[in-house]
Amino acid sequence: MHNFTFFTEFTLLGLSADPHIQALLFVLFLGIYLLTLVGNTVMILIIKADSQLHIPMYFFLGHLSFLDIGFSSVTVPKMLQNFLSQKKSISVWGCITQSFFFLLYGCAEASLLSAMAYDRYAAVCHPLLYTVVMNKPLCTAMVCAGWLVGLLNSLVNHLFIHKLRFWGSNTISHFFCELPSLFPLSCTDPTANEFLLSGTSALLGLLTLPLILFSYSRIISAILNIHSYEGQGKAFSTCSSHLIVVLLFYGTALFRYISPASGSVLERVVSIQYSVITSLLSPLIYSLKNQEVKGTLQRMLRK
Repeated sequence: MHNFTFFTEFTLLGLSADPHIQALLFVLFLGIYLLTLVGNTVMILIIKADSQLHIPMYFFLGHLSFLDIGFSSVTVPKMLQNFLSQKKSISVWGCITQSFFFLLYGCAEASLLSAMAYDRYAAVCHPLLYTVVMNKPLCTAMVCAGWLVGLLNSLVNHLFIHKLRFWGSNTISHFFCELPSLFPLSCTDPTANEFLLSGTSALLGLLTLPLILFSYSRIISAILNIHSYEGQGKAFSTCSSHLIVVLLFYGTALFRYISPASGSVLERVVSIQYSVITSLLSPLIYSLKNQEVKGTLQRMLRK
């Protein structure tokens, strides 16, 4: 890491250079961040408070809410600080740390969404064996495996940064530190690092997406075999929330990490989607489409 001593900080371009727009963006993202914290914290408290929600589906959902809080907290506070400061900088070690934890949380969330898809498959396709198949040791192992995958993926990619040398321009065309945005600043060839990041991202996709696709193909097949519209609607409602979150997260994250970095506005918009918006929408999507969560929340508010 001593190779980073050519300069001591990076400059983040952010989303806009106009001070008036930055003030509006500060208010907007502060509101989004506070709603993200409140929404996901309330979801965790609801799951802890109601013993009826101590089942695998909500076990995973509680961990997803925790991940969303961490995922959003890695990027948004620094972005809010830069909206209000003239010098939009971040230290080199702060940049490395932010990038490390961002990749860790992102990979862990991708793995957890895959485990949640399998949980929905077991609930819809094998309801009588659900509690046997999705037992507590298996659920705990799935969550731990997700954290381990995230840690290893992030660790491997960041250990090889020491081979890159940075001098000259230290301006990052992004609103936070992310590996694809760091590589173009390297004066040494970052091709190996880019291949490593693309390869580990593709490997993560190959490990998680097939399970999601398999689970939902079987779920859709099972739903179509249900003869009553009421039964189909109930079965679909248990899976639609998770499917929406999967599409929001995977659709943008895989595009960002597999494709080459260009520093375009589109890249920043895509990054906002999976790093900020998905964490905000997750508790809203799960609570609005879940009668058990809404019922528990109403009882808590009455108390």
